[in-house]
Amino acid sequence: MLYLPAALLFLYLFFRLVLPSGLSRVGKAAAAVALFLASQEHLLNGLFFGGLSAPDLPAWVLMLQGWLFTSLLFLFVLVLVRDVFCLGVRLVRLARRALWRDKRQGPAFSVGRRRFLTSGLAAAPASVLGRASLAGLVLAPTAYGVYEAVAVPQVRQREVVLPRLPEALDGLRLAQISDLHMSPLLGKDWVRAVVDRVNAQAADVVVLTGDIVDGLPAAHAESAAELRRLRARHGVLACAGNHEYYSGFKAWTEIFSDLGITMLLNGHQVLGIRGRELVLAGVTDPVAARFGLPEPDLATALAGAPDRTARILLDHRPGNAPRNARQDVDLQLSGHTHGGHAPGLSALVALFNHGYVRGWYRVEGMPLYVSSGAGLWNGFPLRVDVPSEIALVTLRRGPAGAAPAGSRM
Repeated sequence: MLYLPAALLFLYLFFRLVLPSGLSRVGKAAAAVALFLASQEHLLNGLFFGGLSAPDLPAWVLMLQGWLFTSLLFLFVLVLVRDVFCLGVRLVRLARRALWRDKRQGPAFSVGRRRFLTSGLAAAPASVLGRASLAGLVLAPTAYGVYEAVAVPQVRQREVVLPRLPEALDGLRLAQISDLHMSPLLGKDWVRAVVDRVNAQAADVVVLTGDIVDGLPAAHAESAAELRRLRARHGVLACAGNHEYYSGFKAWTEIFSDLGITMLLNGHQVLGIRGRELVLAGVTDPVAARFGLPEPDLATALAGAPDRTARILLDHRPGNAPRNARQDVDLQLSGHTHGGHAPGLSALVALFNHGYVRGWYRVEGMPLYVSSGAGLWNGFPLRVDVPSEIALVTLRRGPAGAAPAGSRM
């Protein structure tokens, strides 16, 4: 999926930046090789370094790869904008020539203005966003983006009103950890810091909404062991994300269970809290079909669950919310999107997730919260103006339709 866009990125930058440059043949060849290596990190990792999901490379190498790849992506966008701008200027130039070919038939037109439109605008991208400055414009923000990507997430306070929540459970707090993506990039020390931060909140329930790990158990046993320290008064529960399936699904689900995490795989658990009941359900991920494993089945997940109390669903993918809302769910907690990573990219992420990227939404009356994620996949370590998070969700009893605190609606 990633190989074709990366190849197009390489070809576009090669033909628009390397070939027109004043470099010698050797210089152009060297630049082309460097550009190819930076743009094809996913292909190279998949072929030579243990796999696309979690390559066997040190964290600093993955950070360097991510910095170079995301820099090339931003450079591609700027070069494309420059080229579209120059094309527009040329079209203006042709139109002006056609309209004012015979000066006696057209209105007076300032020579200075004509020069600005025909040469000044076209030259502007070359002077301000020229080849050298284009590189400088992307290196600093992407370096910051990689730094933010590996930062320990902050706790974000959230609040939601659920009409069916028993009065005795008003004020109950759920700590949501989504998209941990334990990997060589986000290793044992980082996971320990996340666990410490979650435990400091003394939440009633801890939920993990998928993509807990990247890589095989043998490579990440020490990091995973840190999850055993998660503490909550009424349990730690989780659903699967797509990345668990890439990393040895059955082995990981057994490990998570051994670590004290209740895996909700098209199932539910009724929590008895303060003499009342609360239903937490979870579904699998659609990618399960590729591996011959059960696909998401909310009807099965909720079978036998009491309907006299609130039902909270853990579903890694926010795009499933419209379907889930029609099956008597009071609240859906999701992840998957990493909050869109950066301005501009959020719009692309929204296209693949029914428009849900981060924060609160109301979907056919059902509140949906999409976490920006605690971590992210090591193949695209970038966060610009989209900080990672641990969501501390406080449940409130109240009338239907009340907007959640911090709502994006």
